Amino acid sequence: MLHLKSLLPVWAEEWRDIIVPGLQIVLIVAIAALLHYLLRKLTRRIAQRYDWPLELEVPVKGVLRWLIVGISFLLVLERVGVSASVLWTAISGFAAVGAVAFFAAWSVLSNFFCALLIFTARPFRLGDHIEVIDTFDKPGARGRVVDINMLYTTIEDGSAEHGGAAFLQVPNTQIFQKTVRRWKHPPAPHTLSPVGEIIQK
Repeated sequence: MLHLKSLLPVWAEEWRDIIVPGLQIVLIVAIAALLHYLLRKLTRRIAQRYDWPLELEVPVKGVLRWLIVGISFLLVLERVGVSASVLWTAISGFAAVGAVAFFAAWSVLSNFFCALLIFTARPFRLGDHIEVIDTFDKPGARGRVVDINMLYTTIEDGSAEHGGAAFLQVPNTQIFQKTVRRWKHPPAPHTLSPVGEIIQK
């Protein structure tokens, strides 16, 4: 900072307390914008390389963006004279509130994390026919996977009564808590359950 001040002309000496922090803020914003651009490009290449679904690529980009914004905001506050102790107190307060909110919303967040695992581990894909086995003595939710979002996996149950298809929304956590049987193609009209019972399609 002292070296930067020494580069200012004489006429700008009285304005240096404004000019120097202003230049530093501009530099922080420029570096943050460049870093955000590079990380977006890198994330896009990784997503294309490993065939990430859009539902995974968008949240990753969002996390990176807000991480860069948060760090840049803290650096700007430091440049304008906010003390480190005040920043640390604010960060600690936000962290405590965030921890409380995290545990309060754990049921929702667990579905979100399980959705990320579904997108990365790929236990099944859209169009696959699956059965989420409730217990080993009776069949569970069964049908064709038509949608996977951050909370639910939607299954089209073609065996619904009254002649129409029904849509079953299975929480993503249930996918990892229960046994899942998968078919690449529609299963036969009569399929044996794990205990040998006949399941009517």
